Amino acid sequence: METLYLACLIGGIMYAVISVVFGDWLGQMLDGALDFLSLDGHSWLSPAALVGGITVFGGAGILLERYSAFGMAAILIISMLIAIVAGAGVFLLYVRPMENSENSIAFSLQGLSGMLAEVLVPIPASGYGEVMVKVGAGFTNQIAASFEGVDIPGGAQVVVVEVKDSTLYVSEVNLA
Repeated sequence: METLYLACLIGGIMYAVISVVFGDWLGQMLDGALDFLSLDGHSWLSPAALVGGITVFGGAGILLERYSAFGMAAILIISMLIAIVAGAGVFLLYVRPMENSENSIAFSLQGLSGMLAEVLVPIPASGYGEVMVKVGAGFTNQIAASFEGVDIPGGAQVVVVEVKDSTLYVSEVNLA
């Protein structure tokens, strides 16, 4: 059994070193040939959690075998339990928070409907102006037209009523 534990420990350490040091380089060099190895199922099946658990299984097995008086079956069961706890810990403390922290600055024009904006360039009744809309942590300037066909002065607060042909149709809002 020591050979199994040692193989799990060494294999996990090698995976970690290779993926950290050469991961991106190998992925680019092989042009995605290893993409089938990524597990696109449940996030708890992430390689970090699985390999972390396997590595801990090997390390715990070696330590228990050398420094405890338990029998082979007990060491196997205890090592598996420790590996499950470690894998769950890696998932809960690393993988899951990283999944939730992924942010994007991308936005959809259709998603701007209903948002407040400020008029930067006055919008004539039958023409176009420009508005600034807060999107996420930043701002975006967009071409706008009056939804109601009335003049809207610069600096006015407006709400995006409709998005059509990459133009925001806005209506003035009085928040006072």
